[in-house]
Amino acid sequence: MKKLLLASAAIALGATGAYADDVKMGVLLGFTGPLESLAPPMAQGAEMAIKEVSDSGKLLGGDTVTAVRGDSTCVDAAAATAAGETLVTTDKVAGIMGAMCSGATTAVLQNVAMPNGVVMISPSATSPALSTLEDDGLFFRTAPSDARQGEVMADEILEKGIKNVAVTYTNNDYGKGLADSFEKAYKAKGGSVTISAAHEDGKGDYSAEVASLASAGGDALVIVGYIDQGGSGILRGALDTGAFEKFVFPDGMVSQTLEDNFGSEINGSFGQLPDSAGDGMKTYLGMAEKAGFDGSSAYSGGAYDAAALMLLAMQAADSTDPKVYKDKVMEVANGPGEKIYPGELGKALDLIKEGKPVDYEGATAVNLIGNGEAAGTFREITIKDDKIETVKYR
Repeated sequence: MKKLLLASAAIALGATGAYADDVKMGVLLGFTGPLESLAPPMAQGAEMAIKEVSDSGKLLGGDTVTAVRGDSTCVDAAAATAAGETLVTTDKVAGIMGAMCSGATTAVLQNVAMPNGVVMISPSATSPALSTLEDDGLFFRTAPSDARQGEVMADEILEKGIKNVAVTYTNNDYGKGLADSFEKAYKAKGGSVTISAAHEDGKGDYSAEVASLASAGGDALVIVGYIDQGGSGILRGALDTGAFEKFVFPDGMVSQTLEDNFGSEINGSFGQLPDSAGDGMKTYLGMAEKAGFDGSSAYSGGAYDAAALMLLAMQAADSTDPKVYKDKVMEVANGPGEKIYPGELGKALDLIKEGKPVDYEGATAVNLIGNGEAAGTFREITIKDDKIETVKYR
């Protein structure tokens, strides 16, 4: 028996002589709600990074990592807070990859992460308000602010010769923030907004909203909404009534669902979402395909990067305590040091252990600025031959 116990203890010992632990990481996304079609590829991206690190056996002398999912619903702040509390108090996660939507992210940050000192890295919360929100150095994001997306969208529209548009936006932090950012940029560049009107998600009939938008007119309709909710309702109503023929789709509308449900009806329409080109993304897409999911889905690569950043920061801090490793996130994200791409997390852990700096590029060419947010690039898309096609990156 004594020999058996000694053998068991030896197996549990990591390379540093410390007992290996199982580190829990929260994956908090809107698995139900207005963006539920985007959540699975995001979760799979984050969990691929988590598995890569865990399988390497190189985190803090052999710690394993386990993903624990939580449902933020995207739009219910109370539900998001409850899910975050469960992750922190019951599951004892060392960090949260998420949340997904801006309002839910703000609620979890203020009500759960800050009181408990837990790091959050969101791959998709884009509200400009998060740039200045007090966060105790605990919040980061791999998606750029909508202050930047508004500028990009204004440029795209004007480059296509469209001088006046109508705008509809989902009535929450994301919708209002992006609509305001776009309107400010578009007007400054010479464009005209005929109407900017909120819509509520969850309605069965959007005929009144579509009638108001049609009455105001415009050469295109900008739909700052959610593809699995009101955004689709507005789009369907506008198509069925012939109110608009051309549409502009920001990130919340760009998914396989858009292509599947509308296809040929929206040929010639266009939009954009945070994304990047380059070797890192190519590698990530190949890894995702091998793993059996669509890595090109919005924010999937950013979710891989968010999880990877937390785990590399733990290694750099020699601690899974978020109050300690939070100070290493910017360091591993920005270097200087050897550039690290998807599939190289084990290599990065080795370098950090050896005291060598790393510069995490990841899938989305990570570069954190200001208060821990991504500088970011955007993928411009168009609907051509019933399919979403990439035009270029900005």
